[in-house]
Amino acid sequence: MSAEKELKQRLALVLHDLKESGTEDGEAMFFLGNFATRICDKAGKVGWTDVKKNLTQVDYDLLLKEFETQGNRLYQEGNLKAAYAVQALALSLIAHTQGDQHIRSGAALLDIVIDAAIGNFRKHAKPKAN
Repeated sequence: MSAEKELKQRLALVLHDLKESGTEDGEAMFFLGNFATRICDKAGKVGWTDVKKNLTQVDYDLLLKEFETQGNRLYQEGNLKAAYAVQALALSLIAHTQGDQHIRSGAALLDIVIDAAIGNFRKHAKPKAN
């Protein structure tokens, strides 16, 4: 199977899962919002789509490697919802670089979910004590 076809399948599965029940899973959405918010804050950007638009190739490669390492660790530890959130971010990141219109359309839908998770996380997370 080609890498593009595998990406399409993974993206389609995540989007299907989100449509069916994923966005209703508060814990998974918390992890998604938490992870994405930390990346946005570190990059000095408000939303996930802004982060992706402004990544250098070096930053892209580092972030993708971090997703791979963190996602594998979380999965091995049995923290499946957190690993799922990392997978969604990684798929969105990779899909942004693809020329295929179906992949880019799917990524745009995923980005809407990610940006909404960021908004919810920022709205409901307890502020850090100074």
